[in-house]
Amino acid sequence: MLFSAVPGLAQDPSEVPYLVVLGIAQDGGVPQTGDVAHPGWTDPGRRRLVVSLGLVDPTSGERWLFEATPDLPEQLYRLDTLAPTDARPGLAGIFLTHAHLGHYTGLMFLGHESLGAQGVPVYAMPRMADYLRTNGPWSQLVRYENIVLRELADHAPVRLNERLTVTPLRVPHRQEFSEVVGFRIEGPNRAVLFIPDIDSWDEWDAEGTRIEDELARVDVAYLDATFYADGEIPGRDMSGFPHPFIMHSMARFAALPEAERAKVRFIHLNHTNPALWPGTEARRTITASGFRVAEESEVVGL
Repeated sequence: MLFSAVPGLAQDPSEVPYLVVLGIAQDGGVPQTGDVAHPGWTDPGRRRLVVSLGLVDPTSGERWLFEATPDLPEQLYRLDTLAPTDARPGLAGIFLTHAHLGHYTGLMFLGHESLGAQGVPVYAMPRMADYLRTNGPWSQLVRYENIVLRELADHAPVRLNERLTVTPLRVPHRQEFSEVVGFRIEGPNRAVLFIPDIDSWDEWDAEGTRIEDELARVDVAYLDATFYADGEIPGRDMSGFPHPFIMHSMARFAALPEAERAKVRFIHLNHTNPALWPGTEARRTITASGFRVAEESEVVGL
């Protein structure tokens, strides 16, 4: 387990709220469906789970998930291993960014065909909440009270307890069924930005928010890194793909001070992204430029 220590922290690190990375892959995971030759089918070391964060407060014993992915059973097991609880699922809540495959479909495992959870709070923006409330099979989760919907508002902080606050930040991205948000997650000592999906930093500029300003407000930033560069997918024109390439993000952030660049941890990597794997030229370029790729099981103290 990697732990990013809190500089100058006086209290026992075991009492510090923390985030743990439970997955770093794009919605389809790694290996992806249909990629029969991928070594990940037989080598667990070549697998990567769909993007998710866990939030733990060791003092209160509370735990939260950010995203409900198709890998939720394994991710919940990993969270149980790190922060055991007798309750099932032992979640004080789940925060959803939007209604794309990898970010909410794990809710199905809370239903009566699987865990049969009771009253798990699910935090979502209004359109997202309405989508879950009015479309099966998700509406059954609401009707059976496996989940309880709690609506969010853009830039309106949610106070989880005395030490933790989560603030949704609306971002431009495909909105077929719901709004799309990232989250600022704040603890007593540190803050983390989580934006797994966004169309482009320039479009966010046009909406009145600069990513550089948001970076300045946090200590760590998990940012959309779905694709490394144009040309990554053979035979496809990627110029219109609704994600900032890692190369574009690094170019935009190149003039930032070293300390600001060091906050960035790229996440939500597609199965084609060469930056997924240590030792690649892409990974070396990222590291040499002052950035990082998120690693599963890394822990950030808040």
